[in-house]
Amino acid sequence: MLFLAGGAPIPVELRHLRTLVAIADYGGFAVAGEAIGLTQSAVSLHVKALEEGLGTLLFDRSKRPPLLNPRGADLVERAREIVRLCADLEDSLTGADIAGVLELGAIPTVLTGTLPGALASMRAAQPRLLVRLTSGLSGELARRVFKGELDAGIVTEPVELATGLSWHPIAAEPLVVIAPEDAREESDHDLLESRPFIRFKRFAWAGQLIDARLRDRGIKVRTNMEMDSLEAISLMVAHGLGVSVVPLRNIPQPFPPHVKVVDFGRPPVQRVVGLIERTTNPKAHFVRALHGMLLSQNVAKSS
Repeated sequence: MLFLAGGAPIPVELRHLRTLVAIADYGGFAVAGEAIGLTQSAVSLHVKALEEGLGTLLFDRSKRPPLLNPRGADLVERAREIVRLCADLEDSLTGADIAGVLELGAIPTVLTGTLPGALASMRAAQPRLLVRLTSGLSGELARRVFKGELDAGIVTEPVELATGLSWHPIAAEPLVVIAPEDAREESDHDLLESRPFIRFKRFAWAGQLIDARLRDRGIKVRTNMEMDSLEAISLMVAHGLGVSVVPLRNIPQPFPPHVKVVDFGRPPVQRVVGLIERTTNPKAHFVRALHGMLLSQNVAKSS
């Protein structure tokens, strides 16, 4: 139950406000319920309790699906702030030590990049937090976060962020052309057009970014391989099987020996990697802790 400044109680529960925010973010009772783990009838009961407690209707039920009316839209913005303040209060009361399980997804390039160090630091700082980790491509992980199957995902920045998801950048990685060390071509354009092209999977978000920049610059490539493993691509290039465009990760040895690295564009095109989560994520404080560790890892490796 919440209270007015003068001490008078408002018969509103925090979980009902979280449900209201989810409806606004996801665009309907049913999809909001799926995202936060409630049945549609439970979502309806939360809304009914809110309306009865506040003594006002929050939705226009003549529409299908019901739409927030002006009072409801105003309450959503207030509810967001209340939910955020309560999360901050919980963090301050529990102190630095947090406990629970975080279901996390990550793209392969992060699994072999900065994530292991961040997770090791996380375990040392928060020994009671268990992180269950799975890998996948950005689009797949974002869908699983949206559906509530994962608490958060480390992915490439989406072109368009789906309603109900929030984005927290971690690092910007320049895209580079990698080629065999004996390649005589000097420019990225000449390397890409003169040699077989080893492509990131087309449906991966990083692959889509690379394809878009190739089209924008009018660079014609001859694809002879397509894969989603940066390590595999790098080894193929090192053995003279072609060239590729890949992210330059902030790790001590981003590529194997015998690889030539050239900027992709001037200034180089960059992909941004970050954390994606539901705006109504009940484990947002876990995600904030992990985000801080990842940022610290990135800064440490840059210095």
